Amino acid sequence: MTGTAPAPFTADDYRARMTRAAREAADAGLAGLLVAPGPDLVWLTGYAPTAATERLTLLVLAAGREPVLVVPTLEAPDAAKAAGAPALALRDWTDGKDPYAVAAALLDADGRFGISDNAWAMHLLSLQKALPAASYASLTQALPMLRAVKDAAELELMAAAGAAADRAFEEIRRMPFAGRRETEVGADLADLLRRFGHSQVDFTIVASGPNGANPHHEVGDRVIEHGDMVVLDFGGLKDGYGSDTSRTVHVGEPTEEERRVHDLVREAQEAGFRAVRPGVACQEVDRAARAVIADAGYGPRFIHRTGHGIGVTTHEPPYMIEGEEQPLVPGMCFSVEPGVYLPGRFGVRIEDIVTVTEDGGRRLNDTTRELVIVD
Repeated sequence: MTGTAPAPFTADDYRARMTRAAREAADAGLAGLLVAPGPDLVWLTGYAPTAATERLTLLVLAAGREPVLVVPTLEAPDAAKAAGAPALALRDWTDGKDPYAVAAALLDADGRFGISDNAWAMHLLSLQKALPAASYASLTQALPMLRAVKDAAELELMAAAGAAADRAFEEIRRMPFAGRRETEVGADLADLLRRFGHSQVDFTIVASGPNGANPHHEVGDRVIEHGDMVVLDFGGLKDGYGSDTSRTVHVGEPTEEERRVHDLVREAQEAGFRAVRPGVACQEVDRAARAVIADAGYGPRFIHRTGHGIGVTTHEPPYMIEGEEQPLVPGMCFSVEPGVYLPGRFGVRIEDIVTVTEDGGRRLNDTTRELVIVD
């Protein structure tokens, strides 16, 4: 039920990404980039070590130079099989040798480098010891938009992940809720995501009744009752790209207040979506959604940012929050997910992944945003 497998990225795709990353680093005044195992390395090279260990693995990128992947000798055969391997040079090192000397020989002794946020402290400290005049900056801070703008192939994968999450919602809404624990419904959601092609499930929030007032409740042992509002927020990775969607359902008929709050959040979500267009600052999406909720008197009950970027991870820059002046660019993908949370009572959140188009935005989630009644 997962459909036709997408065409894999090629060595040329990865070569273009590494070239662009090195160019953007130079434009930002950096001598280069140091990329440790994690989502950045996968995006740039297609290589994901089977397990991150104390042995140094590091991609070195600098404008005008051939990309080099420093890798332990015992892992070099696997690195050589990565789709992006033909676009870089492998520099292996054996146990008993100093890997930081190998890496240092590739770097400007007094350069400033962007380094992966998830690089191990022991590796960074050892590099600092090997090159005491060099300095380092968090890659997310130095190049926050590195992975933010998706190309056409990436957008297809994002859309497919969103469609798979939508199918999971259409199935879960037909299943019984009342009398079941949140953990049971969460397990059903995870199974559905996998059935529809997800290789990785990152979260399945099932927050019923008063638990819905905690945006990050996830799942617990509470038995869902007739009359509960239930926040569902779920996603993960399908073919390497992320899904993340939220819908709020009600077990049986809602009260007038519950329906009113849900309608308010739906209007706020629509306002945030309609604010999306190229050149608009990220904060304007937050302002548009937040204004609707504040004008209705629930401003203090909207307690998180309106959205976050998504791609090869389910949370990444850019962020839709006051103070973020980064302009929207066609190809960016991010969530629009306002919410209202009433402590001790219930919560409502509605979320779509949106991509910026040439003249506005396009939703990557298409399930109804009306209040869904479940059994």
